[in-house]
Parts: sequence; C-alpha cells; structure tokens
Amino acid sequence: MYIQQLYTACLSEAAYYIESNGEAAIIDPLRDTDVYVQMAKERNASIKYIFETHFHADFVSGHLDLAQKTGAKIIYGPGAETQFEKYTAHDGEIFSLGKCSIKAMHTPGHTLESTCYLLLDEQQNPEAVFTGDTLFVGDVGRPDLFSGELTKEELASMMYESLKSLTALPDDVKVYPGHGPGSSCGKNLGPNTHSTIGEEKSSNYALQPQTLEAFIKVVTEGLNTPPVYFPVNARINKEGYASLDAIIKKGLQPISVSELKKMKDDVILLDTRKATVFTQGFIPGSVSIGLEGRFAEWAGALLPFHEKLVMITDPGQEEETLIRLARVGFDQIIGYVQGGYPAWEAQGEPIDMIIDIEADELKMDLNYDHKMIVIDVRKELEFDNGHVQTALNIPLHSMTDLANISSFEETDNLYIHCAGGYRSVIASSLLKRHGIHNLRNVLGGYDQIKTIAGMPLVAAKEVLN
Repeated sequence: MYIQQLYTACLSEAAYYIESNGEAAIIDPLRDTDVYVQMAKERNASIKYIFETHFHADFVSGHLDLAQKTGAKIIYGPGAETQFEKYTAHDGEIFSLGKCSIKAMHTPGHTLESTCYLLLDEQQNPEAVFTGDTLFVGDVGRPDLFSGELTKEELASMMYESLKSLTALPDDVKVYPGHGPGSSCGKNLGPNTHSTIGEEKSSNYALQPQTLEAFIKVVTEGLNTPPVYFPVNARINKEGYASLDAIIKKGLQPISVSELKKMKDDVILLDTRKATVFTQGFIPGSVSIGLEGRFAEWAGALLPFHEKLVMITDPGQEEETLIRLARVGFDQIIGYVQGGYPAWEAQGEPIDMIIDIEADELKMDLNYDHKMIVIDVRKELEFDNGHVQTALNIPLHSMTDLANISSFEETDNLYIHCAGGYRSVIASSLLKRHGIHNLRNVLGGYDQIKTIAGMPLVAAKEVLN
C-alpha cells in the first residue's frame, strides 16, 4: 500500500495518490493531471478510480481530463448530479483497490453530496480517511457554500451527525483532508496538512462534546464572505469543461506589441510579475497579481471570467500562469504579450508606475497631510487585530464593487497598505485601472508599519473594547 499527498500551496489544496498491487486511485485531482499519470507510469500502476469528495468550489477538478486519459471511473457520493458520466456510490459501498479497499462514507454538511473515503488495509482494518472538506486539521468545512434551499444552520446540523461517523473510527486512523492552512473552505485551518482521528478529537473545536445547538453556533459564526468565484467553480465541476490541452493551445499564443495596442481596451491585461517589479513600470490599465502570492485565488476573486484575458509574464512563465488560471476556471485566455513588459517599454509606448514609500514616510506624512487617506486592504479580522488610527478598511476582495472605490476626490492622497506588500500592489493597480492615480504603496505593509516608533495605531484590545 502506498499513499502520496500532492499538496499545492497556492491553493492550499491536497490531492491524493493511493496504490495497492498495481492499482491506483486519485482523490480530488487538480486540473493539470499529468503529475498523476506520470506517477502511475513510474510506479507501473494503472489508475482505476477517481474519487471526488464533493463538488469543489475553490478549484476546477481534473476528473474529466484524467478519466479521458486513463479510462478511470469517476466516483461521487450520494446525491451528486452531473452533466457527465460518473458512478454514484452509496453510503458504505466498498471499492477494491489491489489488496486493499476503499469505503465510501456519506458525510453531508459542507455540501449535500460530501463523502469521505476510508482506506482499508490488506486485513480490512481502517488505515486512513480522506475527508475532503468535511474535516480539516483543527477545523471543519464551512456549511454556507451550498447554493440550494438549505440554510447554513440546516447543513451544520447534518455535519454534526456526519462527524459522529468519523469520530467513531479508531484514534490511530490517519486523517488526510482536502485543504490546509489558508483555505477559504474553512474558518481557521491548522498549520498541518494531515492528522489522526485521535488528535482531532482532542484538539479540534468542532469535535468536542457539545449539544447540536452549540455546534451549529460555533461552526456558523465568524464566517467571512466566500470568494465570489466559488459558485463559478462549483458549476464548472458539475457541468464539465473544455480540456486543459485545448485551453493551453488557445492561450499560449504570442501577441505582439502592435497587436496588443489594437485590442488593449477590449481585454483584461494581467501582469504576473513580482509586485516589487510591477510598481517600477507596467502597461497602463494592467492588473497586478503576482505569481509569488496566492495568485489563482486572487485572480478568481477579482477578475471577470467572461472577458478575454492577455497575460504579461516574465519570460518562460507563460504556461505556468495559464495553468494556474485554468485551475480556478479561466478559459478565455487568448495569449501573452510577446517579450512581456520590456517589449512594450522598448518600443517607446506609454507606461505607468506606482510610487512606493517606506513605512516611516507614512508616519511623517500623517503629521501634516490633511488630504491623506490611509487605505488598509487587509481582511476585516486582520484590521480588527490592529491598524493605523485613521485607516479606512477596504478589503481587497471587495474592490470589485465600484461603490467602494469611486468616492475619492482627485485631491485625496491615498496611501495603500496590506500586511506585507503583495495585496496592496494588486489594490493599487485596480485603483489606477479605474482612473485613481494619486496614490502611494506602503512597502512592507502593516508588518513594517507597526514597527515604527510613534506610529498612531489602534491595538486589538482597543478594538474589542
């Protein structure tokens, strides 16, 4: 028996390769499926099953492409309705895998079809459970993403019962969840990407002895607004999609500077260079989302899926950019700027820049600039844990709402910051794209701001009081 977790940090997503006696199963594959095919080939195994724990909302699964490449059967849990061929497992159904087997455990709560998969060893003893978005390390799946008629409280009630079947497993059974820290599919996932049933029973707040009413309250309170692209991805995973190969073929087309000038106003220009490089010069109107951060999530949260998109990347990063966009459902990518930003600049075309300032300059300007507005683009909880005294909190994910960014006057001096400097550059590029140019980006973000002596800050305890 062989188990391999395949973790993608920028999405906080875990897929799994399981193998026994030459037969393999993949759980929750990403859209770029070559890694699974190659792993099976190297291990002289054939992929027999593709198990889906639920309809994912935070990424597009690779189930269709992988099934087409391998002939493996796609398996969902009870209640899953799709527009493509798949097998629907019933609760408790056993699937043979070499000398081992996998048992479907229907665990509704995160979604109605949510299903965990219990791996049984050669002696049919429980070895590991692959919990999808039902049980995480230190957390459970949020019950507010279902788009049907059920409320989050009703789904939480279902999860309360579902978790009983998981806690009934032996304490030494390994827990392999679908996500790790940073995922928006839970409230506050722990730092590890695997655990055991015993460890979760002792430390996970949702698995502590409590009444149904108390459980519903604790899992439904404090939920942030889910990213806007979640319903898009969930729909794609139910209905199907074009193959990744087709998207790559269409999207890896070089676009010259002269061609780009003709289409610039009709496409989204996405610049994936590092934030610190972008601020020094970029094609006017470009949106900065650097590959070095949680790139795909921010692209899905901030960019329209229906508009044509042109990539501006460092040389050699075109395909990586495209694949990471495709993972969250973008399929209208029409090409990349040949030669990138340097080619645009070399031809003497107009450029734009963002003024960077250090945190100590922010403090100095606070003393005399009465038209100054500090904009903190961190999440609400981050802001509540401490912020600049006069700061206005406009979380980055809310900047697609023009009402949040259209009320500034031309004479306002905007100082933009986040926690470390990545999100503030994205925010600055969005503001500039909407004609707001009188702004400065604070290098190092709040991490640097809070170290400056005399900086007027509101501490977390003051917020709570």
